[in-house]
Amino acid sequence: MTAEEFIKKWNPSTLKERSAAQEHFIDLCRLLGESTPAEADPEGTWYAFEKGASKAGGGDGWADVWKRGCFAWEYKGKGKDLQAAFKQLQLYTPALEYPPLLIVSDIDSIVIHTAFTGTVPEVHVITLEDLVLPEKRQLLKWAFADPEKLRPGKTTAEITEQAARQFAQLAQKLRERGHEPHQVAHFLNRLLFCFFAEDVGLLPKDLFTRLLENTLKQPGMFQSQLDALFSAMAEGGGFGIEVIEWFNGGLFEGDGEALPLEDDEIRLLVSLGHQDWSAIEPSIIGTLFERGLDPNKRAQLGAHYTDPGSIQRLIRPTILEPLQEEWQNTKAAIEKAMSKTKSGKSKKAIALYQAFLERLRNFRVLDPACGSGNFLYLSLRALKELEHRVIIEAEALGLHREFPGVGPETVHGIELNPYAAELARVTIWIGDIQWMLEHGFNVTRNPILRPLETIEQRDAILNPDDTEPEWPEADVIVGNPPFLGDKKMIAELGEEYVTRLRTLYKSRVPGGADLVTYWYEKARAQIETGKTRYAGLVATNSIRGGANRKVLERIVESG
Repeated sequence: MTAEEFIKKWNPSTLKERSAAQEHFIDLCRLLGESTPAEADPEGTWYAFEKGASKAGGGDGWADVWKRGCFAWEYKGKGKDLQAAFKQLQLYTPALEYPPLLIVSDIDSIVIHTAFTGTVPEVHVITLEDLVLPEKRQLLKWAFADPEKLRPGKTTAEITEQAARQFAQLAQKLRERGHEPHQVAHFLNRLLFCFFAEDVGLLPKDLFTRLLENTLKQPGMFQSQLDALFSAMAEGGGFGIEVIEWFNGGLFEGDGEALPLEDDEIRLLVSLGHQDWSAIEPSIIGTLFERGLDPNKRAQLGAHYTDPGSIQRLIRPTILEPLQEEWQNTKAAIEKAMSKTKSGKSKKAIALYQAFLERLRNFRVLDPACGSGNFLYLSLRALKELEHRVIIEAEALGLHREFPGVGPETVHGIELNPYAAELARVTIWIGDIQWMLEHGFNVTRNPILRPLETIEQRDAILNPDDTEPEWPEADVIVGNPPFLGDKKMIAELGEEYVTRLRTLYKSRVPGGADLVTYWYEKARAQIETGKTRYAGLVATNSIRGGANRKVLERIVESG
């Protein structure tokens, strides 16, 4: 079939989605010289129409066409909402084995959405008439046979690092003019979130960037305009002719907090506004911004930053593997209960399912040295992914589909630095919103930002009155507590603080032990008293010897 023949056949078509989809796809295979699903995979194990249509609960399936490692493809009738079709595919990405391409078509056009992990998403639109162009047909050939050719060149980490560098320049200029570091950090956190909110559609289209461009013409309006926008975001309401949603969360509370900027600094913000902030990487954003905004923390953050891969090595055994085992046992019990009823509906099965969802939604993770929140963000994402998979697998068994319930309140943090604590909240908010949008769900409203009082700004190991701080109960403790050797502790923390700390823990932590061991001892005590079940903490190799080893031996003896 030639491109002209294909266009001639499908241009006048008024067939509905169900009548047209498979024939349109087969014709497209003929046009591209690709095998059809039945030709390539007669058993339908890796390339098939109606992937997921055999689920017990019925329905239209998870994708009209699916090819493992290549794409999931959803059809809609001419003139129908392709964004809705895209969201439908997003909902089922776990069941579809996370295809790198999500493709939707209404016969008149084919839209390819890239979905490669860690990259900035790209969209390729191919109209019916475009199929005469070799370069457009090549995009589709790659989708069928070599999807890596469509992998975007820019990663989310690169976007984040570039933004962080530019924000650091702005922070430095503001500090040089005498503004207090925490005030600078709080202001720039607000700007960061506004850029993100604009690009994910939570603020009216291009509103923030247009505001910045307008204040370039009248710099004297910069502070008043930003303060008005921040006030509107705090409570919801009007901003000029636009209606702003209620964000809340504490980030935008307080009047008159915008700092004055010079022309070149506003110009820098305008250039930042033209980047794609929807793709910023939460797992590194906090650390990068904290390094840039607080120069006194650079060395410490460099030492204590943990890459996402290493964090996953702690999250898997403490959070995911135990819960996955629980779900497999629950799922087996659900299947057994449903097999005993003719209709397939079972009150016991529904109760088991609801109880497990409640278990996930009440699961709590604590990082008692949370810094800018990368452990908490990745823990939250892991729990949301697991809940999503559970919902899809339960739906396949015939149970009712549930809306995701795991949210930011799942994660608890303790952090001494007030700026890092706020960064942790921003990291978690952005990560939660991104996950919802990536998986085809609408963001929770009224308010958009749930207050994160679970991120506490305080000392995790010593109270001001020399008593031992209480840690909140949690299913799991994870994190990368600060490590400082015996001599460095006094130099960094001061002799008075170190003396108070060692006096409080003298019966449990030997004098001269590394600072990190205090977190290990407290985590051990939380497990011993039943306030937590598992702990996964990062430490320096030197914890294996000297005074530090006494802390490890106590864990072995009592754990």
